[in-house]
Amino acid sequence: MVDSETDVLIIGAGAAGLTAALAAHESGASVQLIEKQDRLGGTAAISGGVVWLPGHDQMAAQGIADSNADALAYFRSLDHGEMDEATLRAFVAEAGPALSFLTGVDAIRLTMMPDYPDYYEDRPGAKTGGRSLDNELFDFGTLGLWKDRVFAHGPAPRMMLRETPLGGGSGVVDPAELQRRETEDLRGWGQALVGRLLKACLDRGIEPVLGCSGYRLSLDQGRVTGAIVERGGEQETISARNGVILATGGFEWNDALKHAFLRGPLEAPASPPTNRGDGLKMAMAAGAGLGNMTSAWWVPTLAIPEAQWQSGETRNMPVLIERTLPHGIMVNRTGKRFCNEAANYSALAGAFHAFDPATYDYPNLPAYLIFDSHYRERYPLSSIMPGAPLPDWVAQADTLAELATQIGVDATNLPATVNRFNDQAEQLDDRDFGRGKTGYDRFYGDRSRDGAAATLGGLTKAPFYAVEIRMGALGTNGGAKTNAQAQIVDVDGAPIAGLFGAGNVISAPTGSVYAGAGGTLGPALTFGYIAGRAAARRVNQ
Repeated sequence: MVDSETDVLIIGAGAAGLTAALAAHESGASVQLIEKQDRLGGTAAISGGVVWLPGHDQMAAQGIADSNADALAYFRSLDHGEMDEATLRAFVAEAGPALSFLTGVDAIRLTMMPDYPDYYEDRPGAKTGGRSLDNELFDFGTLGLWKDRVFAHGPAPRMMLRETPLGGGSGVVDPAELQRRETEDLRGWGQALVGRLLKACLDRGIEPVLGCSGYRLSLDQGRVTGAIVERGGEQETISARNGVILATGGFEWNDALKHAFLRGPLEAPASPPTNRGDGLKMAMAAGAGLGNMTSAWWVPTLAIPEAQWQSGETRNMPVLIERTLPHGIMVNRTGKRFCNEAANYSALAGAFHAFDPATYDYPNLPAYLIFDSHYRERYPLSSIMPGAPLPDWVAQADTLAELATQIGVDATNLPATVNRFNDQAEQLDDRDFGRGKTGYDRFYGDRSRDGAAATLGGLTKAPFYAVEIRMGALGTNGGAKTNAQAQIVDVDGAPIAGLFGAGNVISAPTGSVYAGAGGTLGPALTFGYIAGRAAARRVNQ
């Protein structure tokens, strides 16, 4: 029995799903959008909200040259065989139109960050700025009753990302202006991104159905015709005349799927614990081919025991700035440095996942961020400001040898490692790992210091401190394979009729490459746009 009907059913109301709903609706299709949680937005809502898109109009308007050829050259220079040429070309070609579409329906308001570099500046086609875009503040009061139905954790962000150190800003906004933003409930970051997308949907009569999860796809002679969903403990069947778009996120909180597919440990995800592979399992049951399954949008993370998700899991915070600042290094369990601490966070996973066949172990997991009192006096550690009391999960000692003993690393190696680093930092030349040589290395550092000094500074002032760093992810980036029309394909590469995908549930169009700030959201929005239009086409034929 069919309980309800629509042209296009979208499962998952994050950034990709909301975009797909708008694209399908504006192409003439009726839309039903469901979300398993009681709040929508998922990972996008708690993210920085930055969107990475090549070749958009704002770059051209400010005289920054970019082209499809440049973007393709950039990705190809980083490809290790995991990218599908057709889907990569689709992302690059449709990124600009997707931005124009979303801007035109007032679903997005982005401002280019001209100084935010691509993560691999030395590669062909890379840009020193312009492809990463930040959200303008959004008035949550305009959402009415829906303002409390957007996923959030902690205080609402009252700044735009470009006003903060993460976006190259000072982090200082006039207190009166901040008070105005709080009074009027103006929000930035991912809250602004999701809030504005949601408002555009609501303005068109698209009301997401919350607390409704996809369970199994309905098929008729090989075509996806809808889905069996669960709501309030009961199962319902939704018929989708044109098809179903999966936009359910990744599988980084599903231990069985992680152990089956990922190349190395993912112990501490930074995303909400609702990303458990629901859409991936539905696609697999329908015969979907898989791609890029060994990878994720990796990021080093710091567990904050006192910060928990609503469901009780410890929240893991991305370590973006802390590891790049002067007077700090990362060491492994032997007390030795093992990487350029200021390298881009996704690529750092290669260093964390180094495998020692002699010990049959990962010697760089966990790692430790070691810093001195110069660091402590100047810089925040996550939300702990300089001068604030330290929680008990931050180790402290008067000597490096004592600190090493506390955290269980070699008490001879750690002082020697710090002494070697101090000598190189004094010369502003990290001969071991090249930290500070690129503009990206210096971007997240102390921007009051010039050149490599923005990230290189010795650990010379006691007491010394340490916190444990684990390997996390913003989400997985492997999943169901798609073609250039966002159709999910089967194990032989043929489209599964009526089934589309966007976001972290699909094999990322850019493979495992995190191109720059916003490298997940750019493809998610673009493929949401492609999927929505493609699914709606049947209505208009």
